[in-house]
Amino acid sequence: MPRRSRNTHYNEDLNIWSAFTDLMSNAFMILLFLLLIASAKYTISQISKNKNTGTPPILLIKDENYRFDPGSAEIPRAMSDYIRNKIVPDIEKNTKNFQINTVEIIGHTDEESIGSTASNLDQNLEKVASGEITVGNLKAGSNADLGLMRSLAVVRVLLDIQKQQGRMQGINLRAYSAAQLILPNGGFAPIPKNQRQGDATRRRIEIRFTRLGEVTEVK
Repeated sequence: MPRRSRNTHYNEDLNIWSAFTDLMSNAFMILLFLLLIASAKYTISQISKNKNTGTPPILLIKDENYRFDPGSAEIPRAMSDYIRNKIVPDIEKNTKNFQINTVEIIGHTDEESIGSTASNLDQNLEKVASGEITVGNLKAGSNADLGLMRSLAVVRVLLDIQKQQGRMQGINLRAYSAAQLILPNGGFAPIPKNQRQGDATRRRIEIRFTRLGEVTEVK
């Protein structure tokens, strides 16, 4: 009888340890499952933070802050420093965040007439774009000319930084003119009712981000 009792106790102890082992194994599996869920949520959260799927901002160089001389596209020192210290880092950040390959530099003027100066852009524009001559050699015959000259002057600064410092790699830079047509709010400018007036709030350089795809020919 005592012998049978010892076997009984032994079997009961064995059953307890087996149940305890199963319990610990299940607890470990549950803990591992919870850790996997937490890790997945963290990864998704990080991807969401790093991937910006919204609309890129429009960067501005305002005439009120960094002014061209009247009728000129020569970039003053303060504007050059602003481009190097602020605009270039912002271009690099936004082209990376939004997977951009092209930056458009758009020159905007006010409605005030340039005067009767004869334009020489048709003869010299490509030379300025290639860096053969400076923008100071250009003469604007219209606000459309002046807007393009100023945007091209900014592009030349950015191209020099891109070449000399190796920044903004792989980014295409394009110069455009909107002349006096577009207001700061994006609407078309109205036809002047009286004499054309100067307006510093309308004179600006806009920097826009875009992603160019393949050109499709419509037949």
